[in-house]
Amino acid sequence: MIRALFICSRNRLRSPTAEQIFAAWPGIETDSAGLSPDAETPLTPEQIDWASIIFVMENAHRIRLSRQFRKYLNGKRVICLGIADDYSFMQPELIAVLEVKAGRFVR
Repeated sequence: MIRALFICSRNRLRSPTAEQIFAAWPGIETDSAGLSPDAETPLTPEQIDWASIIFVMENAHRIRLSRQFRKYLNGKRVICLGIADDYSFMQPELIAVLEVKAGRFVR
């Protein structure tokens, strides 16, 4: 079972879309969180511990994740998807980009 954690800034558009899309894929459990203090679901060390793979949407998220949660990331695979904050929740174009960019890591 792959446990995929999707992270963006505020956990309102990109990461919740990814969580919902990949939750329907077989053999995958999903969760999502944000790195900003005002995130819908702020990231916790427990989520990092739970995850077998972590996806961040932008390189700035990777940097912030490393700064804020370095001691919890030991041995964790963190993948930057390079998806800018240009989409709405469940926007078809966002879904297509997520399936291409993250899908190859969770098949």
